[in-house]
Amino acid sequence: MILCCGEALIDMIPEKSASGQLAFVPHPGGAVFNTAIALGRLGVKTGMLTGLSTDLFGVQLEGALTASGVDVGPSILSDLPTTLAFVQLNEGQATYTFYDENSAGRMLDPSDIPALDSAVEALFFGGISLAVEPCADVYADLLVGQSDQKVVMIDPNIRPGFIRDYARYRLRLDRMLRSADIVKVSDEDLDWILPGPQSVREKAQVILNLGVSVVLVTQGTKGAVGFTASGLEVSAPGLSVKVADTVGAGDTFNAGVLAILQESGVLQRSTIANVSEGTLTKALALGTRAAAITVSRAGANPPRRDELSA
Repeated sequence: MILCCGEALIDMIPEKSASGQLAFVPHPGGAVFNTAIALGRLGVKTGMLTGLSTDLFGVQLEGALTASGVDVGPSILSDLPTTLAFVQLNEGQATYTFYDENSAGRMLDPSDIPALDSAVEALFFGGISLAVEPCADVYADLLVGQSDQKVVMIDPNIRPGFIRDYARYRLRLDRMLRSADIVKVSDEDLDWILPGPQSVREKAQVILNLGVSVVLVTQGTKGAVGFTASGLEVSAPGLSVKVADTVGAGDTFNAGVLAILQESGVLQRSTIANVSEGTLTKALALGTRAAAITVSRAGANPPRRDELSA
């Protein structure tokens, strides 16, 4: 099982009502939630570790996870409210305004985290849950604590406007990067982490030098590129599609990559550092193709496996 650790929230997506007025419609979302949904739809055994509310939105989130084959058993239930993210779209590009104070997803305690059994072979972390406390520290401790036993992937999915204390965030992120096996960043994330004129390759090498085995960089319409500590560099071209919006694109890419790595038998501590060029190329290709389908549809609506083979 791949255990996705992080936020599950409600994206309030703007849509025209029957009267022609703009209205916000609730859609299940959140970066880590989207990756879990995408993995489940790709046929990968997946679990979700998050704080889930018992309110109407929490019930909606749980139902969406279950419908995509994601095990919600590891999640922590509470009567705190669900996080809401109001989405604004500008030429298909999404920006967010979050309402997250004292939410079920945010107010986690270390004692809430269940023991992980041998069925969990890899953990995925990311999103805004790495930026807000106390859950950010809980997830950081879980990642570091499991990093010598299971493969760990992180996609920080950095939203600068959501970070209150840059110094604390950078220290936490650095700690997590140093314990990760796979790091995925967008080109914008990479420039935020490592501002300066260096090339993508040079910046990826800085992250590899922290002890990371694989660094993946998504570059929008230019596709994605992957670098490994063993010296590989592979890429997948971007696909030309009509973009509805970009919500969930990177999250779906993550799922495609993880699905191939698991199917290829390299999603293990003993093998991930030596992933082959062919396997990594295949992983990037599936991630890119799955993301292209997601951006062609409104909201985060990842494809099922049969859609990728059609």
